[in-house]
Amino acid sequence: MLAEQSILITGGTGSFGHTFVPLALAKYNPRRLVIFSRDEMKQWEMAKLYGKDERVRFFIGDVRDKDRLSRALDGIDFVVHAAATKIVPTAEYNPFECVKTNIMGAMNLIDACIDHKVKRVVALSTDKASSPANLYGATKLAADKLFVAGNSYSGQSKTRFSVVRYGNVMGSRGSVIPFFMSVAEKGSLPITDERMTRFMITLEQGIDLVWHAFEDMVGGEIYVKKIPSMKVIDIARAVAPDASHEIVGIRPGEKLHEQMIGLEDALYTYEYADHYKILPAIHDWSKDPARISEGKKVAQDFTYCSDNNHEWMTIDTLRTWIDANRSKVGNI
Repeated sequence: MLAEQSILITGGTGSFGHTFVPLALAKYNPRRLVIFSRDEMKQWEMAKLYGKDERVRFFIGDVRDKDRLSRALDGIDFVVHAAATKIVPTAEYNPFECVKTNIMGAMNLIDACIDHKVKRVVALSTDKASSPANLYGATKLAADKLFVAGNSYSGQSKTRFSVVRYGNVMGSRGSVIPFFMSVAEKGSLPITDERMTRFMITLEQGIDLVWHAFEDMVGGEIYVKKIPSMKVIDIARAVAPDASHEIVGIRPGEKLHEQMIGLEDALYTYEYADHYKILPAIHDWSKDPARISEGKKVAQDFTYCSDNNHEWMTIDTLRTWIDANRSKVGNI
């Protein structure tokens, strides 16, 4: 579907974009792959990786600027929306900025994609959008709702929108694994709570979910990857087996456990071999056979949380992954 097409990724110089771009170039050989972001230095550094590859283009811009988005989307067929203000404490202390990027930016992108008759848009979401306990999660829930509803007013443009949702990306910048690695030499690691659990997913798995969404979507679906969980204290043991642990308490807006599908979404959720799909509650789309396909309805009391997960990652498994990816941890 994406072969020989024009693709744009917002926030494309972030962790997701750095992995997405080379995989997309190799897998689909797109006619044009546009990295849209607001940080010129990150674009400058990223551009060095692709030399004279004429398929890769860089476009300075901000999703808050609808006119600039409109210019960037000229001739674009598919969009991956990865731009976001996503650090939980940063969002708590800079709420207006978080709303402008995560909600107003989503509105701008939806309108611009419809105006330019983009074929399909996949937006990246987060576990924190399910029953949100912090501003970041609340803004991403609002954005998810906007992308779902965008399918009902795209009109004759036939632009279709869907969402992919997943949790902690292993080794990404600012995440717990590179943080623990950066302070391990002190001999003590800060643990928020001994009970805390997190979902574990690689960027490659997240990107595979985006590929699947592009192929499968009818419009308005939220795709949730089945992934393992792990206790944060076990993550610390995998990173630094000999380090002691200091319990420091949960930060503002932080959850004890991650949740990707809440009880309220169970009525509209279907299970597949390696993922779940939350169908739109509006317009009776959750009853649409094309959207359901081969899915099996989950139980009415179903939730998908990192503490009630059936699949758990072991300390040895994570340690093996870290050893194999050490050069990339914190740099992706």
